[in-house]
Amino acid sequence: MKAELSKVQHARSAKDFPEIDLEHDEYVVLHIKRSRVGIAFIWGVVALMAFALSIILIYFATNGPTGVDGTVIQLNDASKHYLRIIVLALYILFFFGGVVGQSIYNSNHIYVTNRRVIQKSRNSIFSNSTNIIELRRIEDVSFRQGSLIDHLCHFGTLRMSTVGDETTYTLKYVDTPHDEVNTISHLVYECKKTNDDTSVK
Repeated sequence: MKAELSKVQHARSAKDFPEIDLEHDEYVVLHIKRSRVGIAFIWGVVALMAFALSIILIYFATNGPTGVDGTVIQLNDASKHYLRIIVLALYILFFFGGVVGQSIYNSNHIYVTNRRVIQKSRNSIFSNSTNIIELRRIEDVSFRQGSLIDHLCHFGTLRMSTVGDETTYTLKYVDTPHDEVNTISHLVYECKKTNDDTSVK
């Protein structure tokens, strides 16, 4: 019965998560993503930059650009046209910067299976990595909130340290995952218990 259930869970995980390679009896237990609050921060920065640019444009439109000696510079039609193109390009750049930032932010997540932890990390458009950790090698699982913003926005950093090389794997801006931490800890315990029972036999 347990073997049949594992096959069903494996088939469902393979369908839902085609981006990861699962072993024949492996299935996804948890899929941990970053908090949506971080996306709001990204677009908040974009909106702030666009607002600052708008204020500058309003100021120049009202007072006119001035030279080094303080005299008002008169712009001809051609200069105004090029200025409009530059401003539009800056707004478009801000928008695409937000899209890229959101994409990079969402590309960081963790899959927890009944055997392994698979961490997908991306720090920039060209920098990405995948870390695979066997559950039996995990020594400690914890969640840390280290700043006032973490507490106010209810997110923090998920941390997993391994046995031997003492490597620590982290995922920042995760919604308070008390249940996730407990689930991972339980899976680690069960995996180590199974390995111990197998070695005794």
